[in-house]
Parts: sequence; structure tokens; C-alpha cells
Amino acid sequence: MKILLAATFLLSTLAQAQAPLVLMTDFGLKDGAVSAMRGVAYSVDPKLTVSDLTHEIPDYDIWVGAYRLYQTADYWPKGTVFVSVVDPGVGTDRLSVVLKTRSGRYFVNPNNGLLTLIAERDGVAELRQIDEKRNRLPGSSESYTFHGRDVYAYTGARLASGKIRFDQVGPLLPASAVVRISYQKPEKVGNVLKGAVPVLDVQYGNVWTNIPKSLFDQLGIKTGEQVSIRIFKSGKQVDETVAPYVNTFGDVPEGQPLVYLNSLLSVSLAINMGSYAAKHKIESGSDWSVEVSRP
Repeated sequence: MKILLAATFLLSTLAQAQAPLVLMTDFGLKDGAVSAMRGVAYSVDPKLTVSDLTHEIPDYDIWVGAYRLYQTADYWPKGTVFVSVVDPGVGTDRLSVVLKTRSGRYFVNPNNGLLTLIAERDGVAELRQIDEKRNRLPGSSESYTFHGRDVYAYTGARLASGKIRFDQVGPLLPASAVVRISYQKPEKVGNVLKGAVPVLDVQYGNVWTNIPKSLFDQLGIKTGEQVSIRIFKSGKQVDETVAPYVNTFGDVPEGQPLVYLNSLLSVSLAINMGSYAAKHKIESGSDWSVEVSRP
């Protein structure tokens, strides 16, 4: 009897299991917008686990939002639901969608480019348009400028809590319907690696590229050897440096530049105990590119 009761309890617990809900916006925390989204989620199911990716995406910067999803999503378990709101086109005819990746995670957001890197890396298992007649916060139909609360947080919470199945989100869309932002993908051209500067390590001013270790290894550069890095804005060169390839910041004297692999194992440029981006006036985005080679 005890074994039967334990098994029944376990099955009941598994049946009630919910997926984490992760929020990302460009709202900041100065007002009640994020709290309202959380309130909607907990109103759907107070047992939900609601976490924050970040709410400090630069205003309207869809590209940075796309990269932060790419940077973070793999570290969350299968089934996690990400609600992302960087939405300068809120209330217009841009679509509201949920993407399910081949790895089994869900992304609830406007279809405006936020899915660029996730769709590329993780693949599109299914893409569905949110049916707002069924999946919208009751009583919010006359609100046009806060879909993060009224559509995305509500739909995401219903999906994460199991109140709806994925096929109940709305009509199926082709994978090709994902809106994608153009950028320089990593590639080797002769003896030069080309890539983008997708984001900065904003706290410390390190310059991150999208060139992976696997591609960098093809140059045959060993630890301690020099690397040439040229940085471009809209195709115009704005910076060039030669620095040693090392494992970590303290491998060079304070104030000196270095090339290293960041936490995503991508080629990056830094100054030990300083901001390379600030010193060299480097920014980031889909219009910033980089070339890496031997000197």
C-alpha cells in the first residue's frame, strides 16, 4: 500500500510539473511594467517559476535581444518558455508568435528579428501565430501598446503551466516565416577569419565576436602568439590591433590588450583591467564586423 501511495504521489507530482518561465525585455525596472507581466503569469498559475533573463536590453535594440537569447537559452532545461519583449512595432501588423526549437524550448515574442539566432542555431521544430481571441489576457482587448503583459506573458504562462498545449497557441506558420536580421556569419576566407561583433561584454567593455574556437583553431595560432584583429563599422575599418592570444586576463600586464576565448568559446578582445570598447570607441550590432588573422 505504501509503495502504491508513493507511486500515485509521484505520478501526481509529475502531472503537475511546470516549465520555467523566463522574461526578457527592454523595459528596465524603473516602473511597474515587469511587475505587471509577473503578476499576469502568477495569476495564470501561482505555482509557476518565473525568472528574469534581463530587462536591460537597450531601448528598441532587437539585435541585442536576439543575442541574449542565443547566449542564455542553452543553459535552461528542455521545455523552458522564454517571453521576450523588445517590440518597437507594438500594435502594428507584425505577428506575435511562439517558436518551438528542435531542442524543445519555446520562445514567445513578436516576430521582428528576435528569433534570428535561436532559429539559426537550434532549428525550428514548429512556428505558430498567437491566436489573440483565445490567448490574450481577458479584458485587455482595448489595450494596444502592452502586448508584453496582455499577449506574451499571458500566453507564455499558459504554455509553461500546461493550461494550453503548443498546438492551442494558434495556427501553424512555415519555418520560413521567421523574420531574420542580416549579419556577418563567421567564415574563413583564405587566411582571414570574418565575423561580427554581436555584443560587448557590457560590464567590462570586452569586445565579443561570433567567431567560434573551432574556426579560430584553423589559423593554427597557439597560446602566447600574436593575433591581428581589425574592426569595421558598416564596412569601414575603425580599429586595428595586434595582441597575444592568452587564456585569461591576468596573462598580460594590467592595461595591455589581449585576445581570448569568452564564456561561449568565441574569439574576444579585451584590456586587462580596462575597457577596450571605451578606449577604442567600439560598439556592436549587426552592422559591426571583424577580421582575425596572423599579423
